[in-house]
Amino acid sequence: MFDSSMFVSDFWEWFIIAPTLGGIFLLFVLIIWMSLGIKRPKQGEDVKTMGHVWDGDLEELNNPLPMWWLNMFYITLFFGLIYLVLFPGLGSFKGVLGWTEVKQYEQEVDAANTRFGALYEQYKSQPIPQLIANPDALKIGQRLFLTYCTACHGSDAGGGPGFPNLRDNDWLWGGTPEAIQASIANGRQAMMPDAKANGLNEQDIKNVMQYVRSFSGLPHNAEVAAEGKKKFDTICMACHGMDGKGMPAMGAPNLTDNVWLYGRDEQTIEETIRNGRRGMMPAHLNFLGEAKVHLLATYIYSLSNTPSK
Repeated sequence: MFDSSMFVSDFWEWFIIAPTLGGIFLLFVLIIWMSLGIKRPKQGEDVKTMGHVWDGDLEELNNPLPMWWLNMFYITLFFGLIYLVLFPGLGSFKGVLGWTEVKQYEQEVDAANTRFGALYEQYKSQPIPQLIANPDALKIGQRLFLTYCTACHGSDAGGGPGFPNLRDNDWLWGGTPEAIQASIANGRQAMMPDAKANGLNEQDIKNVMQYVRSFSGLPHNAEVAAEGKKKFDTICMACHGMDGKGMPAMGAPNLTDNVWLYGRDEQTIEETIRNGRRGMMPAHLNFLGEAKVHLLATYIYSLSNTPSK
């Protein structure tokens, strides 16, 4: 469906209306024209041949379309006209029923909440560390995860390049129940400035890359890394800390472990420093509601934690 704000002149309005209605009108003309002058043979009367024969026996005859088949064409065309009156389809005309996909979606969500809302609400007040021992709550949380989270984090929650693994204990924004629930509810926006914004040239990028690799014991050039440390200590430490262990409050990753969100090879680290990163986790609170967010956080928390006894 087209939004009326897309139409900046009457031309685009009629660019849709004219071909749509004109096409239906021409189909009416075609069917009527094809039906004119065709005399239906009386019972026992032979029909004329069109002169086309296949395989010696299969011959094309000048038979008119059966009336039921012809009427189906008319019914289809009238159905199309009625549809265009009732629903959107002619430019910015919204249809007499005022239907929109947003309105239908909201109605379906309201119906689903009315039917299943109590199922989610019963777990809302239970603390997540205790709730992970409830298999029914985990099943519901898993279904929510498979529906809303697998596109980025994978069906096994193992993540991928640019999308965190939710099964380990490495958390950019904190792995407490409260932090996980806040990430789901409010979303997260990570921002790694690019080299230009940090005043780094190409040689600086290579130097800092070598120093970053040294944090986690990856192969590196010690002499080049020493030069990179100078830039790191004046620029990068503001987010990652002098020891490279990061700051969860800012979403700055720990550089001293073997968990790499975008990859740990030299080329990828250089790309991260050169171009920066813009990771974004969308907010789900308004979309899912508090009860579903609570169950979703419970399932995610359970992936790297055992139930409390």
